[in-house]
Formats: sequence, C-alpha cells, structure tokens
Amino acid sequence: MTDILFRNARVLDPEAGRLRPGMSVLVRGRRFAGVAEGAVDVPHATVVDLGGRVMMPGLIDCHVHVTSIRTTWANKSFMHMLPSIVAAHTWSRMHKMLMRGFTTARDVGGADRGHREAVEEGLVIGPRLFICGSSISQTGGHGDQRTRVDQSAPHASFHLDPGGSGRKRIADGVTEVRRAVRDEIRLGADHIKLQVGGGVGSPADPIHFVQFSRDELRAAVEEAHNADTYVACHSYTAKAVARAVEAGIRSIEHANFLDEPTAALMVERGALMVPTLVAYEATMKHGAAQGYPEENLKKNARVLSVGTRSLEIARAAGVAMAFGTDLIGELDGYQNDEFEIRARVLSNAEIIRQATVNGAEVVRRRGELGVIAKGAFADALVLDGDPLQDIGLLASGGRDFRVILADGRVVKDADGLTGLPVPARV
Repeated sequence: MTDILFRNARVLDPEAGRLRPGMSVLVRGRRFAGVAEGAVDVPHATVVDLGGRVMMPGLIDCHVHVTSIRTTWANKSFMHMLPSIVAAHTWSRMHKMLMRGFTTARDVGGADRGHREAVEEGLVIGPRLFICGSSISQTGGHGDQRTRVDQSAPHASFHLDPGGSGRKRIADGVTEVRRAVRDEIRLGADHIKLQVGGGVGSPADPIHFVQFSRDELRAAVEEAHNADTYVACHSYTAKAVARAVEAGIRSIEHANFLDEPTAALMVERGALMVPTLVAYEATMKHGAAQGYPEENLKKNARVLSVGTRSLEIARAAGVAMAFGTDLIGELDGYQNDEFEIRARVLSNAEIIRQATVNGAEVVRRRGELGVIAKGAFADALVLDGDPLQDIGLLASGGRDFRVILADGRVVKDADGLTGLPVPARV
C-alpha cells in the first residue's frame, strides 16, 4: 500500500476541542505514521494538498444493530428471512454507515464474528466492528420477543431476528447466565450485552421493570472480566442503571431516566453512558406507519420526553458519554441526526469528543481510534468547513465529507480530491 501524505490540513483535535492549522499527516498502511506541523517530504508518497480543509478523526457509533434490516412490527415474515439475504442487506447497511462518516461501530446485538472479519479482510466495505453476538435477556425481559399470549418455551439459545434489535438469547439464574456469557465469548464476542430493564420495542415488559437479579448481574460481569472484556447493558430507569453499575457493568446504554444520585454513582465507579436519543425521535415520526402497537408507541413517547434531560444530568455530574443511535430497520438513515439532537444541550466540541475519543474509550482502543495521531488507525474525514463551529456538517448524513479514510484506505473521494482509487462497494 502506497504511503499517503496529506499536507496543509487543519487537524481537529477532539481532546482539546480545537483545530491545528498547517499540519502534515502521513498514512502508512493501516495507521498514521506521523503528524507534524508544516510541510514534510516523504519519498515516494502520494501527496494530497488539502488546501486548508479540516481533517478530523473518523466517527464512532457505540450503539448499532447492523443486522436489523427491517422493523419487526411492519412485517413478521422478516423474522424468518434466510441468513444469506440478511447478510446482503447487512453489507448494504454497513456501507451506508461508513459513507455517513462512521469508521467504527460497536454492535450491541446482531453482528457476529463473521461480520467483523469480513471488514477486517477487506471483503466488505464497512466500519470496523466490535461485536457482542447475541444480547442476553431474562425470561419476560427486553430480549424476550414472545407476546403475552405466546405460551411457547423461552428461546434458551440465540436466534436471528432481522426485524428487531438483532440476535437474542434467554438466560435465567446464575448458572444459565454464566453459560450464556461464556458461550458468546467462545463465539468471538468483543463485549457482552445484557438487558437489565424494560424496553420500548419488547412486548411484555414495562419500562420500569428491573431485570436480572444482582447475583445474575455479578456473575455476568465476573465471566466477562475473566475473559478480559466488559459488560454493556440496556437500561432506562435510574433504579436499573444503579443496580447495573453496582454490579460492575461498565457501559450503560440509554439511561433516559437518569437522576443525579445515579449519575454520581456512575462517575464514582467509572461507568460510561451511551445515549441514543435519535432512535426515539425517528420512531415517533415513523413508528405508527411501520406498524408499532400503540402500547409501544406510548413507551417510546415516555423515554423521548426525558432524553435531553438525561444529557443535562450526566453532563453536570461529569459522566463520560459516547455517541450512539440504536436505529432499527429502515430508520438507519437518521443516524447523523443524533448530532443535532445533542446540540440542543451540549457544545459542538463535547459532541465531537463523544463521537471520537469517548467512543474509543468505550471499545477500549483509546489512542488507537478517535484521534489523528502517530500510531492510531488511519480513520479520518475531510471537510470544507469546521464542525466545531457548525455541527450540521456532521449531521448532513455524509454529504459534507470530501474524503473518507478508513483503516488507511480512501473509501470516498468526492471530486477526485486525492486522485486515489476508491474500492467498489461490496
């Protein structure tokens, strides 16, 4: 792979929240080999003069479901699609995600090791993936998709749900929870996902339900730690969040009903928060047309009503937040709208930090992702404008990205700015 030397770049430093003008950035293989002030000469490198354009780290979405290709409610037949057609749709979703600027994504229910490896091997053009395989739920929990009139036995092993939030499995009791966690790790999980409270899309659990016992949660955390990984969890209420944090769960998804004492507990224990506010706004707009039952739309309205308040509480307490979206099915096109939603409460610099360095912290790749620095993976976006001043540049769905660099490869080159070949979409 030819070295690429970007000159005359204004490099966005998300940690400092500022631009560094007149920079040269060298890409060698999959990583940044050097970042320096002024002009630099590198023999045999392909030189790209950015003309003062902004170069920023690639974005990180810490809450996606790449295999969730259709909304379950609208057409139950999608629950039984062949894995081959699900895979084809998934590759398309992943490519679109990359074109929106997300060079890394953490899947929290759906993607398996094969999806991750397909990207790593260059078979598919998509974001770098961190996967959990199947999320784990108790009977009657957020991952149990049986209706209240369904008396069939719970699904004790994973199954593919291309219409909802990916693969799920049921585990009850400490022994089953340990087995489920160990099995997901055996299958290649980078992290573990538990459902520890009621959810919007599930049919039998009100939002206020707290799920899994303390012993079950501690067992999951212990098994994850034994394998040198961590647990993320779905939770809305302060009670569910507090129980999860006390058990040692590291990544708290959603947390819409967060309160001040629980936020303080998160800071004390070093827990991270991944809000996903765009999911509720998109569902409010399109849920009825997609067949969401009235009961689920009411639950969605409840979590939507307190979403921005949770950002205010977390920010005031000093909770580290990352960027997440949780968009199911056809709603994935709203992914970048999360930037403008957060801008109602947070500064542009804070939001960019959440979508870069904080995301890298969540996936445990700090210093390797979310930064333009020597030794980091060469993921970057080139823009004409400055997103620190105009967050709309990141909210435009990728239209404002002149160049997208992923794992050292130019995957988008609007108007031939780099003159380098762009791989065909797979």
